[in-house]
Amino acid sequence: MNSKDFDFQRIAQGYKKRPFLHKQVIERFQKDITSRTFLNGLDIGCGAGLSSKALKMICHHVTGTDISGEMIAVAKEVCKTEGFDFIVSKAEELPEFAIKFDVVTAAGVVQWVDEDLFLEGLGNVMGEHSYLLIYDFCISDKMKDCPAYTSWWHDTYLKEFPKPFRNESVWTEEDALRHGFHMRDQIQYEMEYEFDQDAFVEFMMIQSNVNAKIEGEGRNVQAVQEWFEQSVSSFFQGEKRTLFFSGYSWYMEKL
Repeated sequence: MNSKDFDFQRIAQGYKKRPFLHKQVIERFQKDITSRTFLNGLDIGCGAGLSSKALKMICHHVTGTDISGEMIAVAKEVCKTEGFDFIVSKAEELPEFAIKFDVVTAAGVVQWVDEDLFLEGLGNVMGEHSYLLIYDFCISDKMKDCPAYTSWWHDTYLKEFPKPFRNESVWTEEDALRHGFHMRDQIQYEMEYEFDQDAFVEFMMIQSNVNAKIEGEGRNVQAVQEWFEQSVSSFFQGEKRTLFFSGYSWYMEKL
C-alpha cells in the first residue's frame, strides 16, 4: 500500500465519522507531559480533520496537512470554526512556513513515511523545546463479554481481508537523537467505544484491509457491506456492543 491509497472520496467521507478517540489521546498528553496551551500546532496526516479538531483543544491555531486532496476537502468541512487552515502536502515534504510550530501531532502516519526524511523536515518547522506527539489507535480483536468475536476476527475477518503491509517498527531514543529530538516517553493503552451494528459496519468499511480489496482490487462496495452485515449480525442482535481499541503515544521533545 502507498500513501495515495487513501485519496478516495468514499474513504474520506467515512473517516469523518470515525470514533473521536483523538480527544482522549490529547487529554492523556496533557496529563503525562504538559498542561500548557500552545500558540501554533501542526497536524501532519490530518485525514478528515478529527486529529486537527483534537489538537485545537490545546492550540490557538492549527494547520493540518495531508497528502490526500479528498481528505483535506473533508477536513475543511469538519473544522469550520476559526483557527484552522489546511494544505495538501506529503509528510516528508512540508512547505516553508512563516512560523515555527510549538506542538506537532501525527496520528496514524509513521507507518507510511520515511523516518529520516520525516524527522529532518520536522526539525525545520518546529521551535526549540517544542513537542512532537506521534500516536495511533486501532480496533482490536476484543468485544466486551464476547469471546466469539475474537474467533471471528482471526478466523473469518482477517482471512477475508488480510492485513496489508505497513512499517510497524518502534522508534527508539537513538532514532530521535539523530534528528535533534528526545524521546520523553512511549506508552500503550486501551480505549473503549460503543457501536451499534450499522455504525460498526460503516467503520469496518474504511479499514485499510478493506480499502485494499475495494480500491486496490476492485471488489464491489455493496457486496463487501453485505458480507459484514451478515457476518457480524449475531454479535449485535439489535443492541450496542463495546469494542476495545489498542493505542500508543510517543512523546518527543525538540532539543
